[in-house]
Amino acid sequence: MKENTGFNWAYFILGILFIFVSLISFRDPTSSLVTIVYVFAITAILKGIFELFVRRKLHEYTNQKSTMLIVLGIFDLLVGILLLFNISAGLVALPFVFAGWFLVDSIAALVTAGVYKERSSGYYWFHVIVNILGILLGIMLLFNPISSALTLAFLVGFYFMIIGISLIVYAF
Repeated sequence: MKENTGFNWAYFILGILFIFVSLISFRDPTSSLVTIVYVFAITAILKGIFELFVRRKLHEYTNQKSTMLIVLGIFDLLVGILLLFNISAGLVALPFVFAGWFLVDSIAALVTAGVYKERSSGYYWFHVIVNILGILLGIMLLFNPISSALTLAFLVGFYFMIIGISLIVYAF
């Protein structure tokens, strides 16, 4: 197994991007949801591409192949393309799309959490807790879409802040 001894710029930059997106969501929750659809479409596409590259690095460091990361990367790409090219459908489906995205992303991360156990017990539990929060947000969005649409900027901002912080921690 290859030891990770350096700083991971890709995780760090993606974490900063996620935190930036979360701050935009927190800044003006009453702003147009169209802007949120565009921002998250681009973020989903970038995240999907990033996850496909992470799979290769995971195999390099641990000799494990993660089919879940391929599925997750493709899912993120499809969500991003849907939101980018069909804004009206994105506005209607936004609470459901994000609920599915949060649930799939967090469940997939929990499935692959064992990889982080070797690195550090604290790091592993941080990863587990962050993704349980993601699952709770996904369930909340899924079962209360009207309320979720009204508070979507806050919920999405909170989720992206958690993931952004998580990615920055992973960079070290």
